[in-house]
Amino acid sequence: MGNNDYNSPAFKKLLDSLQQQSWELELIISGFAIFGLFTAYEPLRLEMLHAENEDSVYSFLVYLILHIASSILLFNLLLHVILRGLWIGALGLRYVSGDIEFEKLRYSEKFTNYLKKRIVSFDRYIANLENYCSVLFAISFLLIFYVLALTMIILSIVLVANFIFDNDQLPDALSATLGTILIILIILGMLLTFIDFVTQGWLKRKKWISRVYFPVYWIFSFITLSFLYRPLVYNFLDNRFGKRLILLLVPIYIAILMITTLEYRHSNYLEKDLESSSFFANKENYLDMLTDKEDFPGRMVIPSKVITEPYLNVFVPFSESLENRIFAYNDSLSPKIDRRGLTSNMQVTTSWDDEITSRSQKDSIRRKYLSTFNEIHSFRIDSLELDEDFILTTGINNTLGFETYLNISDLEQGKHILRLRRKRKVKDSVVSQTDVILPFWYYKK
Repeated sequence: MGNNDYNSPAFKKLLDSLQQQSWELELIISGFAIFGLFTAYEPLRLEMLHAENEDSVYSFLVYLILHIASSILLFNLLLHVILRGLWIGALGLRYVSGDIEFEKLRYSEKFTNYLKKRIVSFDRYIANLENYCSVLFAISFLLIFYVLALTMIILSIVLVANFIFDNDQLPDALSATLGTILIILIILGMLLTFIDFVTQGWLKRKKWISRVYFPVYWIFSFITLSFLYRPLVYNFLDNRFGKRLILLLVPIYIAILMITTLEYRHSNYLEKDLESSSFFANKENYLDMLTDKEDFPGRMVIPSKVITEPYLNVFVPFSESLENRIFAYNDSLSPKIDRRGLTSNMQVTTSWDDEITSRSQKDSIRRKYLSTFNEIHSFRIDSLELDEDFILTTGINNTLGFETYLNISDLEQGKHILRLRRKRKVKDSVVSQTDVILPFWYYKK
């Protein structure tokens, strides 16, 4: 029989020994984890903001989940270190002064009886701290698995949308029917699993309901990867102290979430996050104001509010929604297979589809793409119409986009309004609308 047989007395003795010394491992792991989380927290937040700015839904979802998981883990581990430090301090104090002697305090009988009832003894206080620390440390990593489970469910819905609803190889009726059935089953299973989780296993206790719920439970154990952490869950559920701590942490998380959304309003009408217009200039539209790492360009960017050169540089960042508008205007550019979304850097083939294989064909498509973009977009400065061709380039923070230069040498000095105009098809006609409005001042050197 192996030395690690969980039924052997030697292994149980080893576990008891490790259990007594686990606080040292907890502090070491917490220290390294907190350091790593503090190091990764800001880069994760910046990547999440970058993905949101570029309308990259998949990347935003991934970084949002990672950001939430790191926030939960960081809060729990910091709380664990504080409580464990208090526990160590209490042990040191007990070594010096022993247990609490209420008689020496010479309080009235009412207060003495009350304190004896509430505190009982100093040893009990130390034992409670030990329990909170140990359970909180385990919960910290269990919550990460819960976040992972939620991510896997969302990913399942996304995969159904991508490979069933948007699958051009399947007939429309089949993809719509099959996709709808799968989405309904996933959502129904998710709700049943959530109800069972919130009620701490109520669906498993009812004889007839449990028979219906078991197939859902079995399938979702793989979707949510719960087979990896199931022993932890049931160990908590059969322990009243663990249940109580979980119920205590949930409102704390909700309260923290609510607190982070609070802000103080200084005005009934004015805000800092308005879109640029003829009377408001948002910093996201001016390159010289994008100085922080978390500053990302808006839908159109010019060098500064004050222009002193006889030309005006204009940068329009690329986004998926912008590409959708190009496809809507020129449907001949719409690919047979939409390759946007999550992908791998490993290139098995260099072809875009069966009809586009050579470099010259790809360049031709890019030129047509850029030509359509130029056809759609134009400028207006005050009442002056301008139409300059864009080129593809990379701008601030390596952002892909379109760039051009406008001749403004004939403009009068002072304030001007720059408008980015866009054509779009409405039924059988083409209409123009203003996408972005930026104020700027022009003063010659």
